[in-house]
Amino acid sequence: MMIENRYNRDEAMRWRRQAGDDPADQELAERVYTSQLIGQDPDLVMHGGGNTSVKVRRRDLYGEEQAVLHIKGSGWDLGAVEAEGMPGVWLDPLLKQRQLDGLSDVQMISAQRGALLDASSPNPSIETLLHAFLPHTYVDHTHATPFLVLANLPNAKEVCREIFGDRVGVVPYMMPGFGLNKLAAEIFDENPDVEGLLLLNHGHVAFGDTAQESYTRAVDQVNEAAAYFGLTEATERGGDEPATDLSVLPVLRGVIAAQRDDPDVPMPVFDVRGNAAAQAIWARSDVEALSGRGVCSPDHVLHIKGSPLVLSRQTCAAGRDAIEKAVHAFEADYAAYFERNAARSDASRTMVTPDPRHAWIEGIGIVGIGSDARSAAIAADLAEQNMAVRIAGEDAGGFHPISEERRFECEYWPVERAKLDRLSKPLLQGRVVMVTGGAGAIGLATARAFANLGANCILVDLDAERLESAVAELGQWHGTFACDITRDDAAQAAMDHAVATFGGLDILVSNAGSATGGAMLDLDDAAFRKAFELNFFAHKNFSTAAASLMLRQQRPGQILFNISKQAINPGKNMGAYGMPKAATMFLMRQLALELGGDGIRVNGINADRIRSGLLTDDFIKERSAARGVSEADYMGGNLLGREVEARHVGEAFVALALSERTTGHVLTVDGGNTAAELR
Repeated sequence: MMIENRYNRDEAMRWRRQAGDDPADQELAERVYTSQLIGQDPDLVMHGGGNTSVKVRRRDLYGEEQAVLHIKGSGWDLGAVEAEGMPGVWLDPLLKQRQLDGLSDVQMISAQRGALLDASSPNPSIETLLHAFLPHTYVDHTHATPFLVLANLPNAKEVCREIFGDRVGVVPYMMPGFGLNKLAAEIFDENPDVEGLLLLNHGHVAFGDTAQESYTRAVDQVNEAAAYFGLTEATERGGDEPATDLSVLPVLRGVIAAQRDDPDVPMPVFDVRGNAAAQAIWARSDVEALSGRGVCSPDHVLHIKGSPLVLSRQTCAAGRDAIEKAVHAFEADYAAYFERNAARSDASRTMVTPDPRHAWIEGIGIVGIGSDARSAAIAADLAEQNMAVRIAGEDAGGFHPISEERRFECEYWPVERAKLDRLSKPLLQGRVVMVTGGAGAIGLATARAFANLGANCILVDLDAERLESAVAELGQWHGTFACDITRDDAAQAAMDHAVATFGGLDILVSNAGSATGGAMLDLDDAAFRKAFELNFFAHKNFSTAAASLMLRQQRPGQILFNISKQAINPGKNMGAYGMPKAATMFLMRQLALELGGDGIRVNGINADRIRSGLLTDDFIKERSAARGVSEADYMGGNLLGREVEARHVGEAFVALALSERTTGHVLTVDGGNTAAELR
């Protein structure tokens, strides 16, 4: 995992030029540039971990020049930080705080906010004083994998001296906050010639007078540690879907949710890592011992708890009861851990849900577990790093992270818990939604409506390029699956993909379709059979495959059909389209009848005259001309006199999804058409 030094002088100068003529703005711009270099390398920091700073001089309200510290603000990811994500703090008030014997987190944060140049800025990092107390212009704090191996060795101080001599100071473990910040400064003062600091059980700090010097020292020191431990290859993360049986994942997803004893609690979302590194632990004889040791850096406990859920191949093969027993045991162990440590705490603590946040599953690898795809990915990334550190550290002398008591202090640290508790929870957070015909107008509008409420979507369509273009509109944390949905194996393949991508499925929107026109007497059987394959059998295959997957989860699910007003209000020369749609409406009702007892709701939408692949601009022009009306009048030819858009259909699908006590229902979205009303 040797880190590449990606600093480019020309690129750094470009950042400076874009910042204008103010020297302070130029320094801040280069600070942002090297911060992104650090944040975009997962072997240095991941997911908000680490922080960077720069000291500059600016004029205050009275025109007097004062020292200012710009440091990464709370809520900003280092890999994407911008200048506004590095709030400025007047330095002198921070330096005066070193005279104090103690400072609570609340007092420290309040004092830092009081020293902000801009009161609307985000909170400066909790480690702001560490950066302030060090005299260097640039300071880089990382959680690099090789340094985490070093930081958690039982003889870390001696090994650090062996690797770096006197160039890196060693700071004993202390919980992040005023005490650690002051202690790190005192360790630095003992040897002001050091070029970095090792924070035991925590991470690494490098510094310099220029952005390039600080960044280069950080990279070089990480590489020296990596070479010492023989970590020469970049840490393998992510990778392709594991080529293995993943049938345990929907079961596990349902079992975890079932522990809350509330059928409306959403199931977790999974992020599956099946690469060789993620499965490496199972080649060892100390799996159980390593799983219970704790995390390699304190803040990781907020995302992955102190240990993984461990499922052997034997447990998975034993079925649902064995998996339930393993999850029960994990949650009981966590509750006992909470009770032990909460009893020692000075303040009242409320236990977070005791369910696992990542799993080691033999034959599969690492599974990140979260409330949505983003949090699951964070958990998976940190779990991969923790596994790598555990293995390398144990083989280099022992993996010995902070004690359980100290881990509890970090996990229930009021500062961090408050940040997590403030996060909003969208209505459909945690729901995995599959939309067939997802690259089309109605499919994409539907996916967008679900994504806007926090769902993670999988778009299914025939054309891979159109799918990629469509999913790009939704942003990150959504997926695609290209296939011909009329193929016999398409539905099961799509469900398998949902399991590999997110762990399972909550809602199927069976939307794809295509209109075949022609008079009944003119259409041969081949045309009818083709129309039925897409407009009925694909719906039947996807809905039954989805229902089977939902039954494995043993949690409520939903199937939503895009039917059509043609199902009850046939149009001339549209029999090959209307008849399979009528059969699909009956399919909806039949499935509602058969699946209701399992908590799976089945509903449909009857839409009409929507601009889409079925109703193209050319078709609209042709039909409006044939009727002697304008295109606007043709599209608004309903009781409301207004055109119905694809987004209205998408919003109607969401409305059905949120109608918790509705099944077997068809919602009409056509602006009003008396002949198409259900009676």
